[in-house]
Amino acid sequence: MPSPVPAIAFIGGGPRTAGVLERLAASRPGLFDGPLHIHIVEPYEPGSGRIWRYDQSPGLLLNSTAADVTMFTDASVACDGPPVDGPGLATWAAGVLDGSIRDVPALEPHLLAQLQSLTPSSFPTRQLQSKYLEWFFRRSVAALGPDVTVTVHRDTATAITPVAASALTSAGSDDGAHRVRLASGAEVLADVVVYALGHTDSLPDDESARLSDFAARHGGFHAPPSYTTDVDYSGIKAGQDVIVSGMGLGFVDLLVLLFEGRGGRFEEVADGDLKYVPSGGEPSLWVGSRRGVPYHSKISSVVRGEPISRPRYFTAEAVDALLAAHQELDFRSQLWPLIAKDAGYAYYRELFTGYPARVSGSWEEFEARFDAVDWYSRAREELVAFSIPDAALRLDLEALDHPLSGCAFEDHEAVQRSVAAYIQHDLALRTSPNHSETLALFTALLFVYMDLGRLVPQERLNARSQQAIHGWWHGFFSFVDSGPPSHRLREMLALHRAGFLKFLGPGMWVRTDESTGRFVAGSFQSPVVVDASAYIEARLPSASVERSANPALADLHDAGWGTEQRLLTSEGPHSTGKLLVSGNHQVLSPVGTPQKGLFAVGPWTSGWGAGAFARPNTNAAPFRENDALARQILTTVAAARPTESQLSAF
Repeated sequence: MPSPVPAIAFIGGGPRTAGVLERLAASRPGLFDGPLHIHIVEPYEPGSGRIWRYDQSPGLLLNSTAADVTMFTDASVACDGPPVDGPGLATWAAGVLDGSIRDVPALEPHLLAQLQSLTPSSFPTRQLQSKYLEWFFRRSVAALGPDVTVTVHRDTATAITPVAASALTSAGSDDGAHRVRLASGAEVLADVVVYALGHTDSLPDDESARLSDFAARHGGFHAPPSYTTDVDYSGIKAGQDVIVSGMGLGFVDLLVLLFEGRGGRFEEVADGDLKYVPSGGEPSLWVGSRRGVPYHSKISSVVRGEPISRPRYFTAEAVDALLAAHQELDFRSQLWPLIAKDAGYAYYRELFTGYPARVSGSWEEFEARFDAVDWYSRAREELVAFSIPDAALRLDLEALDHPLSGCAFEDHEAVQRSVAAYIQHDLALRTSPNHSETLALFTALLFVYMDLGRLVPQERLNARSQQAIHGWWHGFFSFVDSGPPSHRLREMLALHRAGFLKFLGPGMWVRTDESTGRFVAGSFQSPVVVDASAYIEARLPSASVERSANPALADLHDAGWGTEQRLLTSEGPHSTGKLLVSGNHQVLSPVGTPQKGLFAVGPWTSGWGAGAFARPNTNAAPFRENDALARQILTTVAAARPTESQLSAF
């Protein structure tokens, strides 16, 4: 008789797995009424996992406010499973304080102090977030019910192999069963395996390996792309010059670790600026990137005009019309103009309805004419020029993307003045209560980002477009919408004024000099050239299943069960480095066939790559993904094994 209890194994136990567990609990009564075994393989604390673990610098923050973080699939989410309401991070924190949420282990004094000072607009520490995620994990497990056993293996999965029929059943066949091997030597048997690894490291590519070898041969320091808090920076000495490439969130974390993390502190001064008070242990950083400027700061203003609505042009109806007319869609020529027009619509509506003194004419007149023109058209440019007298208030998305493009800097001081002035201007726009058009733009792009995967089938995009979405579009959205809290940019300026942070500008390049044993860096738009014995690549590693540092993911590729996504572009075949999965997250073989019982979800897969948590009441993509994956898993185990009611027929 077949074994009565199906088993599911999750490789990785961070917030993504916790979210899928919550969806399994919500949908199980309608899809699978029998008992289940669930195994979770996670070397760190389940719920928070590696990235959000408690054991990291207390100075590291989320780049979202407490009010903008939830793990619950609320009623706004368009999914087949039932919604489950629950507290987001801000409400949870208040509930822990007032005792209405009791199933939380005793918190350390500094975390209790954080709870007491936390407001919905606060940017919580990652340590505090870890406690929320771990609480949510325990809640999700409890919601599964008494006939579901959940076993957490504080271990690392190293390989998954198929199991012969006799290993799991006494009769019939079970070609969907798998053996999960762990680093400790233990094994787990499962009908379904879900790779939910979150951000994973990759082994250095040839260039990063060359740079590390150069540093080792010359007694220098090189940090290849990696998760910033996992790098040992003890080799960076006080007063040492360090070249840094990348000015995104990894760079923000690096500043925390190398300055406040070494005992420095920031003080408010009379003019409202920050002053950095050094500890004596600081290095001196030279930083640049492709854009040469940091990510835009988060926004503290509120909308003055009409409430921001869902997209007006990038809609299901518009995408369906394109799909009906074209076999393949092109992101740049067909989808991006709709997205750009939605961004412009939200931005200008806030100007018209929130700041009527800054515009000419009425919103109703502008809206009617705006509806009738294409974003990339002379008519739209003329409409905006007539309606927005101040050219500085006109939205230029290309200039927003590359703010220093075309600038030729005369000398070092010109670079410093330009980048510092850019940061100061960005702070003025995004923290002033008088520029809420920036919030309207932010929200419009967020809505599109969440809707893109829902509206556009990835298989209907041409190869160039898939590259653009995973590359340029994700980078542009992150630059505009996923930046740090504004005080981090104020801290950058304070470090700059104190002489510890200097800017290289846009178009940064780095090379090695064997004659001196030092790294050399500069910008294509500036004559400034510097050299240093230390070089840090302050960014996450590019996705690469083939070079994955995670043993289970590397084994999946090496064994031939999975493969990297490859696109046939006009320049020839191109690998995205991401694991190829189907639209329902099944792992696909090198020839594109689904691997029975193997699923994968996360930023290193060829799916849309939504994060593990999101804003409440936004129909957030991660929750839609979690729901669809959970229901697919339940359907798979229902087909693989009989339920108790079916067994009674034997």
